[in-house]
Amino acid sequence: MLFFTQCFGAVLDLIHLRFQHYKAKRVFSAAGQLVCVVNPTHSLKYAPTRCAAAQASTEQGVLPPCHHHEAVHDPQLVPCTCPLFSCPWEGHLEVVVSHLRQTHRINILQGAEIVFLATDMHLPAPTDWIIMHSCLGHQFLLVLRKQEKYEGHPQFFATMMLIGTPTQADNFTYRLELNRNQRRLKWEATPRSVLECVDSVISDGDCLVLNTSLAQLFSDNGSLAIGIAITTSKVHNSEAEM
Repeated sequence: MLFFTQCFGAVLDLIHLRFQHYKAKRVFSAAGQLVCVVNPTHSLKYAPTRCAAAQASTEQGVLPPCHHHEAVHDPQLVPCTCPLFSCPWEGHLEVVVSHLRQTHRINILQGAEIVFLATDMHLPAPTDWIIMHSCLGHQFLLVLRKQEKYEGHPQFFATMMLIGTPTQADNFTYRLELNRNQRRLKWEATPRSVLECVDSVISDGDCLVLNTSLAQLFSDNGSLAIGIAITTSKVHNSEAEM
């Protein structure tokens, strides 16, 4: 009975996922946009991330402890950019994408315009939805997080991070768009580099922010569709012409 119950539950989950993907394709296929169905993952906050710990120490005026027996840290190494886990991995920017795909099983979608379909928006915070977007010869990381910035008041935060340097990030502009029930909401900004912490971007509010009631206006049966478009920065283009 236990085996049958587990198998039956897995089949129901698969049917639900295919149904969500079918609905998304039916809605957005006319626009020629690729759809990526993203399931939620609960944020594992059992251990602070390296950047969060360093930020807390700096705010308190205390430098992180230095252990003389440890090797000198290579400034070219980047800590794991996945916000879902406290991952001890670090490496060069060139191998961040392979680490995210192989270790954290993060999907990557290619195309100028895609649709990010986050399922099960009703789950309690903190919860994350994350994919990679390959466009214009670069890879971007889209993070949607449900988090209680104030106790009892969960909010949704969506931001785009370039897997590259801050200088490279300044060359692009990303747009997030919600469109449902004759309502449209757009957020346009320059992506941040993955060298910066996702947590700090969210705490600063430099991203698309939705309260629960606003998210419900744009959701469909617990799923939220976000259109994503990335272009080269107009400032960068004008400088190139000069």
